[in-house]
Amino acid sequence: MNYRSVVITRNGPPDVLQVMETPLRAPVAGEVRVKILYTGVGFTDIIMRYGNYRFAPPIPFVPGYEIVGIVDAVGVEVAGIAVGQQVAALTVYGGYAEYIYLLPSKLVPVPDGLDPVEVVSLILNYVTAYQMLHRIARVQAGQTVLLTGASGGVGNAILQLGSLAGLKMYGTASKQKSELVAQLGGVPIDYNSEDPMKFIRAREPSGVDAVFDALGWHSAWRSYWLLRKGGWLVGYGVTTSIRNGRVDNNSALMSYILPAVLNVVPDGRHATFYGITRVYRKDSAPFMEDLPKLFQLLAEQKIQPVIAEILPFTEAAHAHEMLENGKVHGKLVLKCAVS
Repeated sequence: MNYRSVVITRNGPPDVLQVMETPLRAPVAGEVRVKILYTGVGFTDIIMRYGNYRFAPPIPFVPGYEIVGIVDAVGVEVAGIAVGQQVAALTVYGGYAEYIYLLPSKLVPVPDGLDPVEVVSLILNYVTAYQMLHRIARVQAGQTVLLTGASGGVGNAILQLGSLAGLKMYGTASKQKSELVAQLGGVPIDYNSEDPMKFIRAREPSGVDAVFDALGWHSAWRSYWLLRKGGWLVGYGVTTSIRNGRVDNNSALMSYILPAVLNVVPDGRHATFYGITRVYRKDSAPFMEDLPKLFQLLAEQKIQPVIAEILPFTEAAHAHEMLENGKVHGKLVLKCAVS
């Protein structure tokens, strides 16, 4: 028996994603085979496709940063994981497939009653948002923050979690997406008609307590000077480094380097670039602690992931094209389950 997956066959545009078949094997000792129900699509998948992600394996490989699925088979020496159990995992790659093989230590049990589509939206986007808010910036009720790229999946998550934390939030977005930002508790800034820096300075003359930047170094550099003393700039994306199918490597590199440069300035402000994979590989414990907290918030209906669209995983190339062209409001999800 074979199973299907979507493979990055070479660096390039969305059409380098091709559906391929692989023999389905039994899990080896200490391994779990998971039948994937859903996987998410994120901008990091696009960066991988262009060959600009340090944690990606050599091409060809299967992208897919997060999965929700059902344990299908377990190898010998696996304890505490049962066949039929629903689980989630931060895979980094491998999610665009009908099956995946993982170590049991990578799996997080999913409580009964949760929608797996909403669950898959938590694994990358909401954990990223939660950790930036509470583990890095350590926000407090009443503080003011700015989000760039507020209509994206992580931006949506920051808005919802920030509302729960009692924050005043400003979020940049296109005019078409401003209503979504407002619905999620933010003050929208249409970056096509307003200069976000002037907008914030007019309304928050003493500055903001934190900036969460999804765009890249130029936006982060300008936003840094809006911070109050003690404030945090947290970069987490480089979306402006890809335009019209071309990658600006220098722009991406600057985005990673900028925080180190800014931290040399003795002005009381702080800057960092957050990458969930680097944090997870260094110490997975915070992820394993935070994801169940988000499951609980979802169960209590205190958060509600915004799902842009659910597509068959075989249409991954189309999903990448939509995301790369800025046509997505919320989280794109791929359905992988064998029909």
